[in-house]
Amino acid sequence: QVQLVESGGGLVQAGGSLRLSCAASGRTFNMGWFRQAPGKEREFVAHISWTGGSTSYADSVKGRFTISRGNANNTVYLQLNSLKPEDTAVYYCAAEGRVKPPTSRQYDYWGQGTQVTVSS
Repeated sequence: QVQLVESGGGLVQAGGSLRLSCAASGRTFNMGWFRQAPGKEREFVAHISWTGGSTSYADSVKGRFTISRGNANNTVYLQLNSLKPEDTAVYYCAAEGRVKPPTSRQYDYWGQGTQVTVSS
């Protein structure tokens, strides 16, 4: 069982930036970020293939957020720029535990989440 641990959340003013990290305890492949705001369903934010060669984003964050992988390939980052109050949510990291097509989003593991709060 792979454990995912997110970090980097916090309180930031609108227009500010944060960098979220997710460290996996074992080998992971395709990875992604999701978020859940109070009273709302969890939604997809970004995805990166296990090679790092393919990325995708939700329309609401495209051009503002960037997903990337660490050199050890068991870490994924999410750079959040130009933050808006509507970005406030708990952000979750997810990972697939075996090789799947680059665009696959059938995640096997989930982290506990890190809170991001954007003040206006």
